[in-house]
Amino acid sequence: MAQQHVQGNVVILPQTAAQDFLLFCKRNPKPCPVLAVGKPGAWGLPELGFEIDMRRDLPRYRVWHNGVMVADPTDITDLWRSDFVSFVLGCSFSFEQALMDEGIRLRHVDQGRNVAMYRTNRATVPAGPFQGPMVVSMRPMSAADAQRAVQITARYPAVHGAPVHLGDPAALGIHDLARPEYGDAVEVLPGEVPVFWACGVTPQAALLQAALPLAITHAPGAMLVTDLLNHQLQTLQE
Repeated sequence: MAQQHVQGNVVILPQTAAQDFLLFCKRNPKPCPVLAVGKPGAWGLPELGFEIDMRRDLPRYRVWHNGVMVADPTDITDLWRSDFVSFVLGCSFSFEQALMDEGIRLRHVDQGRNVAMYRTNRATVPAGPFQGPMVVSMRPMSAADAQRAVQITARYPAVHGAPVHLGDPAALGIHDLARPEYGDAVEVLPGEVPVFWACGVTPQAALLQAALPLAITHAPGAMLVTDLLNHQLQTLQE
């Protein structure tokens, strides 16, 4: 959906936790590249689009109490508080379009599935209560396409940039590609290389560790669609 538009991962926190979370993102820019931070209580993000409403513009949310998901609504207007701070983080859906524009096929897109995402053995750099494993997304490719994908996605640091690993998933502590923690599994065919990018679901792992009394995130694959176009991110980073 909206393939030419920048899409974002979302975390919404009480103001008391927002500063530590922003520091967590700054310390872990590959999985948590910050596109925008809202003002306390504000549900609009004018730098990302006209009339964005963080209370109802995501296809689906996840509501967390003490590190446990308690609901997955499509509207959080009734939960909104005057101290909520919204964070929008870069998403791999943006660089996927750049890959496809260069002729690289993505199997999960061809099959109409969400990308496969895995918790790894790589720890993030902590900040306050926020810590936990880095989550990665995986796309199988031929060796030639994998090399080109590294070059293409490196131009987009605002949406995770170049891959963090190519090849053996065991090096990331992933023992079964058929069983992702998030998203949908896709087959890796003989001769293909699994290519792993840092993923914006990483903050959800950190929220589980922090066990805040209240936090709200996007549901995996249910992104905020902004008015920005993907090519603008490349231009801004050059």
